Amino acid sequence: MVESKNKSVDLTIKGRFLNGLTSDGNIMVGDKAFEYYNEKNIKDYIQIPYKEISYISASVIFKKKITRFAIHTRSSGYFIFTTTDNKKTLRAINKYLDSDKLRRSLSFFEVIKRGIKNLINKRETVVK
Repeated sequence: MVESKNKSVDLTIKGRFLNGLTSDGNIMVGDKAFEYYNEKNIKDYIQIPYKEISYISASVIFKKKITRFAIHTRSSGYFIFTTTDNKKTLRAINKYLDSDKLRRSLSFFEVIKRGIKNLINKRETVVK
């Protein structure tokens, strides 16, 4: 059995880890780390200390619904999660992280617009 890094837990909620194949489990937000435990396989777990998190980006649609969020770490890449109440989860994490580390990810159209601008800028620098 895996030992939790947290001494106290603020929120325990059903969640899903999205990595190619999704896995259902429980997400715990505590005083030391963000933790995910798979319901069926106890060896499948993720523990991310708050010191290791560089930022969290949330996917927002219609300016109010958060569909999922990604935790970007300093050394291990990023992990994508969704819970039954993503707002509640991010508010619990916000107690332990600065607000500037919680960001809204770009929408589909913003990514397309940024890509077109970059293509135009590259073309202008090559022509000059």
